Amino acid sequence: MKLQEYHAKRLLQAQGLPVSDFAVAANPTEVRSAAARFLGAGATRVVVKAQVLVGGRGKAGGVKLASTAEEAAALAAQILGMDIKGTTVRRVLVAPGAEIVAEYYLACVLDRSSRRVMFMASAEGGVEIEVVAAERPDAIKYMHAHPLLGLLDYQARALAFDIALGAHLRDFVAIAKGLFATMMANDADLVEINPLGIVRTTASDGSTSDRLECLDAKVTIDDSALPRHPELERMRDLDEEDPVDVAAREQGLSFIKLDGTIGCMVNGAGLAMTTMDLIKRAGGEPANFLDVGGGAKADKVAAAMRLILADPNVRSILVNIFGGIARGDEVARGLVEARSMQERHVPMVVRIVGTNADLAAQILATAGDPDVQTAATLDEAVDKAVAVANQVQAAGASA
Repeated sequence: MKLQEYHAKRLLQAQGLPVSDFAVAANPTEVRSAAARFLGAGATRVVVKAQVLVGGRGKAGGVKLASTAEEAAALAAQILGMDIKGTTVRRVLVAPGAEIVAEYYLACVLDRSSRRVMFMASAEGGVEIEVVAAERPDAIKYMHAHPLLGLLDYQARALAFDIALGAHLRDFVAIAKGLFATMMANDADLVEINPLGIVRTTASDGSTSDRLECLDAKVTIDDSALPRHPELERMRDLDEEDPVDVAAREQGLSFIKLDGTIGCMVNGAGLAMTTMDLIKRAGGEPANFLDVGGGAKADKVAAAMRLILADPNVRSILVNIFGGIARGDEVARGLVEARSMQERHVPMVVRIVGTNADLAAQILATAGDPDVQTAATLDEAVDKAVAVANQVQAAGASA
């Protein structure tokens, strides 16, 4: 689950990281009020930032600076409702403007290959890290945290020197360890600061000083850990989620949309992955990963069918159910119910083995749907689903 910037910053603040004060607004009036508060407290300008879960906000015009409260409100009126990479801006973050001397990149991410938390740092912050990785891979430095003790002080110091931040060594070490603490406290798989800025402040006597500040933040949470964090679940932004993903989560289904043409309905993640591999081997492309779970009931199967058919690219459906906890007849009833209610009829191949498989075959046969085929083995089911998908595609091309 991705968090909006303002939620991510609050998580950083909870771990004591240096994040300037900010406000979140949904309309120009709220922006005007927040801007007036910051300007009245001594800020010379404020920044108005679109809150969307995509990168490139600045290039798209979603980040603006204002010197007055009225100007901030006017800029917010332009940003709110803006479309950035297909996402509508519904909220903005308002914060005091900063005099940025230099920008850096710092993040910690779950590195599954090493089963450790990996830190990434670069002296080239403020831009998309993917661009830096592609064009200047040597500009990114890596460090794995200790699996039990976390990021050790000497590791953080070494990372600071690697990106020429030795002048701010103590602050950098505190921030890096704070990122790790944020990750552990929230079961995150990514905590990112981009940019981590050297910010210059001017005292009343005209003297200046520089300090490190987290100017932007990105946090993604491991979905599997959300039952432990109901407060984080409430931070989910449903406005920016695919309605299909929302529907799948509400039904307790594990669903991931892919780019193929063969819809898959399987019970069990391992069986689902195997089914997708066999589809690829047979020359087809899976349209989704969908695990209906071990105890799939008729209503859940019907809901799963609706998710599959929401994808207009699906040309055939492969149902592969191993009846252990799940009963084959329950699955068959769900399939029949879904077929009777759906608006778009897509050919379907069904392979059900295990508990009540014979009864499931009777239910499907009694339904008399000419677009439903059955198969005794998984290989047979895959071959039929791929063949049907190819036939539908060929018929569409000739039409």
